[in-house]
Amino acid sequence: MPAGDGAMTLAGKVAIVTGAGNGLGRAESVALAGAGALLVLNDLPGDAVKKTAERIAAAGGQAVVREGDIGEWETGHRLISAALDTYGRLDILVNNAGVLRDRMIFTMTAQEWDLVIRVHLRGHFVTTRLATAHWREASKRAGGPVYARIVNTSSEAFLLGGPGQPNYAAAKAGIAALTVSTARGCAKYGVRANAICPRARTDMVADLMSPPPADGPDPLAPEHVTPLVTYLASPAAERINGEVFVVHGGVAAVLNPPSIRAVFRADTPDGMWTLPAVHDALADEFADSSPDSPGFACMETMSLATETIGFD
Repeated sequence: MPAGDGAMTLAGKVAIVTGAGNGLGRAESVALAGAGALLVLNDLPGDAVKKTAERIAAAGGQAVVREGDIGEWETGHRLISAALDTYGRLDILVNNAGVLRDRMIFTMTAQEWDLVIRVHLRGHFVTTRLATAHWREASKRAGGPVYARIVNTSSEAFLLGGPGQPNYAAAKAGIAALTVSTARGCAKYGVRANAICPRARTDMVADLMSPPPADGPDPLAPEHVTPLVTYLASPAAERINGEVFVVHGGVAAVLNPPSIRAVFRADTPDGMWTLPAVHDALADEFADSSPDSPGFACMETMSLATETIGFD
């Protein structure tokens, strides 16, 4: 069903964006403001997030900054309070803050694991926990669903199982699961939670990507991801909930959930597994498998648009 412009405007809506100082977070913030949203911006202390707010203000928008570590509970409280105290409401949460500490699993330190899980997965949890609690109470007061949108940032790393990113892949898989759980648990309050797996040329991954093309648009520019984010935050996306999208350039794909590849049943008198029965059931199925090519991985997204894969 075609949506009118009114269904895609964010005029008067209030949005929190984490990781808003650079790259995708900055592009998302600018796009949301351009659609009419009033912004609360978060990133670590420094000039970057302030420059995002200045850019929004220069274009006629409104944005306030609340710096801080998104893994801290108090940071989450300050973001919610900033939205309510400054604008009187909260409608949209875009979780984007992230960090990389790439290393093979056998050389990764506990600190490298903990930091990535903290910023990505705990950071998504903190804001989601506090925002959904607010919306749940608002729904109870209103006697029905309220307007509430969450857009989380996962990654194809969890689909591909990148060998040099076990911490990042695990965090991003957790974010996808968190998104679906939130969508199921909070739909009745009006919450619509979805996740994106973006490909975008940002400072965090610039060293992994090929240089931008000399001519024409850069398909990996973060701005090409923002229309989907803005749409998912809009009234037009009312019926979209608990979905995971891969998005880059001019391509967006919605993922199916994991499916069952094969079912095995114990060929024993009582129908229960024994060790020999497991071998009899599985040996033929995996006879031609290669241990160098793990089976639980989704490679189809790599061929969506070869010009935007961009990885060396």
